[in-house]
Amino acid sequence: MNWRKGIVIRFHSNTLTVRDLETNINIECYLPGKFKLQKIRPIVGDYVEYVVEKNHEFGVIKNILPRKNELYRPKVANVDQVILVTSLKEPKVDYIIVDKFLVLVEKEQLDVVIILNKIDLLTSSEEKKDMQDFLNIYNPLYPVIPTSKITKDNIQLIKEVLKDRVSTLAGLSGVGKTSLLNMLDPDLKLREGDISPKLGRGRHTTTFAQLLPLKFGGFVVDTPGFADLTLLGIDKDEIKLYFPEFLPYQSYCSFSNCSHVYEPECAVKEAVEEGKISYIRYNNYCVIYKEMEQ
Repeated sequence: MNWRKGIVIRFHSNTLTVRDLETNINIECYLPGKFKLQKIRPIVGDYVEYVVEKNHEFGVIKNILPRKNELYRPKVANVDQVILVTSLKEPKVDYIIVDKFLVLVEKEQLDVVIILNKIDLLTSSEEKKDMQDFLNIYNPLYPVIPTSKITKDNIQLIKEVLKDRVSTLAGLSGVGKTSLLNMLDPDLKLREGDISPKLGRGRHTTTFAQLLPLKFGGFVVDTPGFADLTLLGIDKDEIKLYFPEFLPYQSYCSFSNCSHVYEPECAVKEAVEEGKISYIRYNNYCVIYKEMEQ
């Protein structure tokens, strides 16, 4: 019996769509009942071993290989990097959502790239200042790539970032993840949505996570957008470790276990006052800390 190796590109209730790593052909695979009894549930991005049935139309999963990492929002495994897509207009970026998501990525020790989408909508001087403020906050910490499906700014750069890697796209509903993918690889032909004028946020076009092969190399996980983000499995006292700009100052706090929220003589708070750390980022940290405290 010849065991083959593949990667899960879509998960159904009891079947998987698996892309064979040798032939690059997709095959539907059954998930035997033993996995359910053992409470083992595969997710998109899992590497599996399977065998092909005699009729060559279906496969049977034999083994789910250990994961090198796992994100729970979006639910995906074995990614090399996370691409956070956001926008400053239609919809307007929610900085607390951005920072919560970055905490999740930092916890998993994954590379992250921020794509600032829909920059063609930023026409007024105030809107352009908002974009510069965003770049000033995040560019010193993470690569930030501004783009737009209208202007096609930095498309080649984004392709280079994605090439030959397994990436997951994530972001609020309506920020343009699907349209960005169609722009990068028109062969994908994904259905695009729009912004609800009543709610002011995006309508869901992606309703399930799926792993998409890119014609220029690599895979990308297209995931449903979200309207809010809750942090699970993170203790309040470890959150400070996931704000990398705090690290150079933490050893200078008067208290060795300083939370950077309540204590006096806190070097992180002094750095905020001196403009060395973004006030917006610090304030979001305090909000997240107090949420976890409760």
